[in-house]
Amino acid sequence: MAKVFKKTSGNGGLTLYLGKRDYVDHVDKVDRVDGVVKLDPADFGDRKVFVQLACAFRYGSDDLDVMGLCFRKDIWLQQIQIYPNGEKPALSAMHDTLLKKAGDNAHPFSFEIPNNLPCSVSLQPGPDDKGKACGVDFEVKTYLANEKNNPDEKIEKKDTARLIIRKIQYAPSQVGAGPKAEICKSFIMSDKPVHLEASMEKDLYFHGEAIPIKIKIKNESNKTVKKIKITVDQTTDIVLYSADKYTKCVLNQEFGETVDSNGTFDNTLTITPLLTDNKEKRGLALDGRLKDEDTNLASTTMLRQGVEKEVLGILVSYKIKINLMVAGGGDVTVELPLNLMHPKPEGIFFYLVEPQRLLEIYINAFKMILTLMPNYFLAFVLISFPHGAE
Repeated sequence: MAKVFKKTSGNGGLTLYLGKRDYVDHVDKVDRVDGVVKLDPADFGDRKVFVQLACAFRYGSDDLDVMGLCFRKDIWLQQIQIYPNGEKPALSAMHDTLLKKAGDNAHPFSFEIPNNLPCSVSLQPGPDDKGKACGVDFEVKTYLANEKNNPDEKIEKKDTARLIIRKIQYAPSQVGAGPKAEICKSFIMSDKPVHLEASMEKDLYFHGEAIPIKIKIKNESNKTVKKIKITVDQTTDIVLYSADKYTKCVLNQEFGETVDSNGTFDNTLTITPLLTDNKEKRGLALDGRLKDEDTNLASTTMLRQGVEKEVLGILVSYKIKINLMVAGGGDVTVELPLNLMHPKPEGIFFYLVEPQRLLEIYINAFKMILTLMPNYFLAFVLISFPHGAE
C-alpha cells in the first residue's frame, strides 16, 4: 500500500486508519469503506468506542454554527460500536494491511455506502471565507461516548478523530452520440435569415479534454457575422432545502471568424473548460476536495431512475452556448448540453488533477532522476497520459 491515512484524537486514545480516501460509485455498488481504529483505553472509563460514517449537506459557515444556526443536515448516517464487544467484520486485504500498520489493540470496521447517495461536491469558497466549504461531504469519525445515539450527550472534540473521504463516479465505458442544435433567425431590414447549426461528436467528455464543436453557418442575410463567441455555463441546483439555482460561466471564448453576407462557414472550434481559469469564482461547484488544490470542476450529476432529487443535495449540469455576433442585428444563439466526468483509470497511477499538473509531476520526477543518476542514459517514455481531470 502506497499510503495510509491516519488521524489521532486530541486525548491520544483513538487513532483512525484508512487505506484510501476516494471511494468509487460503480452504479450498482460503491467501494466498501474498510478501516481500523487503534485504541489506548487507559482513560476510557465506562465509555464505549464508536465509528460513524456520515454523508452530510453543509450550507453555511462554521461561524453560523457557533451562533446556533446550524446549516448542516445529515443525508445518511450509520454508526457501529467497536469497543468493548464490538462488531467483527469479515477481514479484507485492506484490513490486513491496516492491522499490521496499527499494531496491537487495533479494531477493524466496515461500512457499505448506499448507491443512491450523492457524490462529493463542494462549493468554491471566496478569498475571505473561513471554515469548511459548503457542499456534500462524507466523513468517517471515531469517538468516545456512553451511548450510541443520545442527542443529549455532548461528545468532546478531544475524544474524536475524523477523516473526510470522497465518493466519486467515473464515466461509463460506452458514450452516446453527441447533441446537435440548429436555428434559423431573420432580421429587420433583411429579407433572408442566418442559419446556424452546432454539433458535438459524443455526449460525454472528460475533465481537461479538448471539446471540438462543429459549426455550420449559412448567412443569407445582408448583414455580417462579426465573430463567434462560445461560453460554458455551470448550473448548480440546491435541491435539499429549496429550489436555489446558481449559474456560473466557466468558459468565455471568442473566435475572430467572420461570415460576410451570402457567405458560409463550416469548421470545428475547440474549447476546454478548466478550473485553473476559474479560481476566483465564489460558489463554483467542484468535485469534493480533500485539500486546497486536489480537485476540479464538479462532474455532471448522473441521475438514476427511482432516486429522489432531494437525496442528492446538489445537482450539477453544464451547457454550451454558441453565439454569432451579427453586426446591427443582435445575436444568433444555440445551446448544447455538456456532460463532464472522470475516465475510469487504466492503471494504478491515476490523479484527479488537470493534465498540466500531471505533466508537471512527470517532468519534476524526470529532473530528480537525472540529478540523482547523471551518468546513466535514461529513456523517459510516456506511453499515454490518463485523461486527467481537473
